[in-house]
Amino acid sequence: MASNLTPPHNRGMTVLDREAFKAEWTTLAICSPSTAVKQLTTALEDKLLNVSRIKSVVPVNNNAEKKYILLNLDIKDIKEALNDTQLELIKDYDIVPYRFQVDYDYWTTEQVLYSVMPEGDAETPSSFTTTGHIAHVNLKPENIPFKSLIAQVILDKNKKIKSVVNKTNEIDNTYRNFQMELLAGKDDMITELIVESNTSFPFRKKMSAVLNLIFPKYIGIRDYKQNIAGDVMAGVGPFSIPAVKKGAIVYANDLNPSSYQWLCENIELNKITSNISTYNMDGRAFIKKAVKDLYLESNGTKFFQHFVMNLPATAIEFLDAFKGIYKGINISSDLLPMIHVHCFTRSADPIQDIKQRVCQIMGGPIDAAFCNMQMYHVRTVAPKKDMYCVSFRLGPEVAF
Repeated sequence: MASNLTPPHNRGMTVLDREAFKAEWTTLAICSPSTAVKQLTTALEDKLLNVSRIKSVVPVNNNAEKKYILLNLDIKDIKEALNDTQLELIKDYDIVPYRFQVDYDYWTTEQVLYSVMPEGDAETPSSFTTTGHIAHVNLKPENIPFKSLIAQVILDKNKKIKSVVNKTNEIDNTYRNFQMELLAGKDDMITELIVESNTSFPFRKKMSAVLNLIFPKYIGIRDYKQNIAGDVMAGVGPFSIPAVKKGAIVYANDLNPSSYQWLCENIELNKITSNISTYNMDGRAFIKKAVKDLYLESNGTKFFQHFVMNLPATAIEFLDAFKGIYKGINISSDLLPMIHVHCFTRSADPIQDIKQRVCQIMGGPIDAAFCNMQMYHVRTVAPKKDMYCVSFRLGPEVAF
């Protein structure tokens, strides 16, 4: 196993000084004819320098006929480290000290950041998520003094990254926009992401829809062909566009004008010309209008099989829009749509917590509101904060 070198400690550095990460090591080397290298390296296999990305055999200056065979850093005395057979093999060769240097470019992101963070920090802030050319970090308060350095290191070490941003604590309550602070790189927040089924999504990082940019991990829909779905909080189309490509008919809505604009542009970019209708309106109003529009457009012959509500911070609050949604419409109870709603919970009993909240908002008892209920843990977003997707068929007591 390769040994890991460690960079010089630069505790407390907040402005990146690349020169401060130069380091030098000295090890013992066997000066050998090139013709003997294979025999020696085979015999000394467990004694050779074993450091990541540092070669154990290097040229002697520009002399092609001689090589240095570098030994492990912990070998200080050849006679103690090698056995008799190995010593016999090298007895006619010079043993010399060999110095090798590494610089800032050698170290990984995590190694550089570990060396500058105050001693005792439990976590090195080297992780980030990537969308196109944008790296998104979630910095803890103790990391904020180092934010520019952290961003610059990420930029340096990841050639495809051109911009590094951090989510601030400011949220636009109307559109749920998380404000992004540019920490390093280009102020270019438009990027393109190729995701499932070769679907392209150019988008603006500052939009709320960025949180759901890739095809959602779990929606609850198993078969898309011939299904009609309403995407209540569609964002830039991370569910709607792939769903249409899978054979669904989708009515897609988002209240945010910027998200709506990019939703429409993404539909055009992906050369979708049918089976999708777009809306720019409040989620509650959309649910009612979409049901009415589909009913009128199909002369009462088609109904939604699914409604997707993928905005976990607030989606559950919009469930009251389903009260009486099919009143006066001739539809059997077994054709009522499945509802797939994402939500957050901090409860120790998440299933019971989500059930109670859903039923309270929908105004129906658990048994009525949760026909064929399924619940899926999507991910943990923070300590004691989990995201779930709950799927259930709209009950007739609520629908009618």
